[in-house]
Amino acid sequence: MSKTTQRISKLVAAVALAGAASYSMAAAPIKIALAGPVTGPVAQYGDMQSMGALMAIEQINKAGGVNGSMLEATTYDDACDPKQAVAVANKIVNDGIQFVVGHLCSGSTQPAADIYEEEGILMITAASTAPELTEKGHELIFRTIGLDTMQGPTAGNYVVEKLKPKRAAILHDKQQYGEGIATAVKAALDNAKIPVALFEGVTAGDKDFSALIAKLKKENVDFVYFGGYHPEMGMLLRQSAENKLTARFMGPEGVGNSDISAIAGDASEGMLVTLPKAFDEDPKNAHLVEAFKAKKQDPRGAFVFPAYAAVQVMADAMTISKSQDPEVVAQTLRSNSFDTPTGVLEFDDKGDLKNFSFVVYEWHADGSKTALTE
Repeated sequence: MSKTTQRISKLVAAVALAGAASYSMAAAPIKIALAGPVTGPVAQYGDMQSMGALMAIEQINKAGGVNGSMLEATTYDDACDPKQAVAVANKIVNDGIQFVVGHLCSGSTQPAADIYEEEGILMITAASTAPELTEKGHELIFRTIGLDTMQGPTAGNYVVEKLKPKRAAILHDKQQYGEGIATAVKAALDNAKIPVALFEGVTAGDKDFSALIAKLKKENVDFVYFGGYHPEMGMLLRQSAENKLTARFMGPEGVGNSDISAIAGDASEGMLVTLPKAFDEDPKNAHLVEAFKAKKQDPRGAFVFPAYAAVQVMADAMTISKSQDPEVVAQTLRSNSFDTPTGVLEFDDKGDLKNFSFVVYEWHADGSKTALTE
């Protein structure tokens, strides 16, 4: 029997037995794996994801759970490393967990997603933006954040229309996420005929960018876009300031972390960054903001509310379908809309959101930010 035939048979049976299954499993907790970086240079983003997901689980359980069952989280550390992500995915399979929130870094999410799809596990990432993730026709892979094909043009259009640089440089960290978003921004600049003097990668983890900065100065660039994460961007900002490079810097949501101010200090002032909307500033989320603050948690992180939404749509789909079967839940996700703290979410056939907006912010050295677009 083919995989597709098995899926169809399983789905028909699951729908037919959904009511009975919901009663028979009422006492058992519904386990959700939280997969992402607990350790490593971007663990702060894993903290954001866990914070949002755990808050959603807490709120849902307080309201009575899902179909009479409580939600239960187990955390897995992939360190945003693709090989470790594969090991984590296999561990989740062996642990018998059928629902995953994660992974976080696109380069780790993609190989893990292939395993989940093959093993019948539903995964929703709240952070991975690489378009390739949902281009394979997977049935069980979703995300509650936008794509680089949305974020790149948002950044590129702002640069073209507002900054109008004379000579630009596009840098990236040679990883799927960083290079992908950098390529999208370059396309916007190329279309506007803005000269891109440099398009090259740096090695993630590097700390000395003096040679690169000398090259940027030689090319007389007045704008630098960096596709990657905050550790490298922070060092680029700091060393550029030390070497009197006055170009304006910009990056994606991977650099929008308060730690970049700790790394770059005053040099982070004025950095531009694309981020999801500030969901913590939405009045309808005031009760959640207070709940986070009561735990001494900061709800402003880019992935906090998308992770909350990931858990919520899973739970809502289980409630609507009266099923805990991943195939049924996936079908329900695609055929309904869900009112969440990040807005009303609808998924297309690929598992991507039909609508999602990125906003251009100006970053400040104290870790705050000012919206420049709506």
